[in-house]
Amino acid sequence: MTSARPAQKDAYALILDAIDIGIYKPGDRLVESDLAERFGVSRTPIREALQRLETQSLLARDGRSLIVASLDHNQLAELYIVRTELEGLAARLAAKHATDEEIQVLRDMVEEDRTLLDDTPALARTNRRFHKQIHLASHNRFLVQQLELVHRSMALLANTSLAAVGRGETALAEHDAIVSALEKRDADAADEALKTHISRAFSTRLKLDSVKHDLGI
Repeated sequence: MTSARPAQKDAYALILDAIDIGIYKPGDRLVESDLAERFGVSRTPIREALQRLETQSLLARDGRSLIVASLDHNQLAELYIVRTELEGLAARLAAKHATDEEIQVLRDMVEEDRTLLDDTPALARTNRRFHKQIHLASHNRFLVQQLELVHRSMALLANTSLAAVGRGETALAEHDAIVSALEKRDADAADEALKTHISRAFSTRLKLDSVKHDLGI
């Protein structure tokens, strides 16, 4: 009994991470036995993890099978509306409550990311860490919990907006503006900079999806 709970958490985290990094994409079928073999976990915690992911609407039923859920246009728009407001609030609170050390970590992230502009997958990973650091710097546990839910749903997006030509460099400049506002402890500017960043990311994603639709992908 004492080892079952950690195993469940591990299985859940492993599957969620695999969805997040694109190993499993929207529409892909998840088979309990295949997952157990891939991750070296027994089928019981895999089954429990799948049930948990289905409850969170990250998986959907296709007959008797479970598949990775997908977001339609309206759901995507709704998700970005909520994300924009919550992320803006996190930046506003971070400008007021973040320690100097936390802001320095964000500045270091921006500088380190300049070396990753030609590596989209790596840039996507560091982008997630950057946003997570802002969430933590808000020093509001309830806001952090809500943002975790939002970013969990972001895992259902099949690609990253950073894949668009030139988006990585532009996004990095936007990150720089966010950190500059935090360094000045300017809550209004931090809020606005982060909301602008999310808005431009959403616009880029819509353009990417439009191209895919035109190509019949």
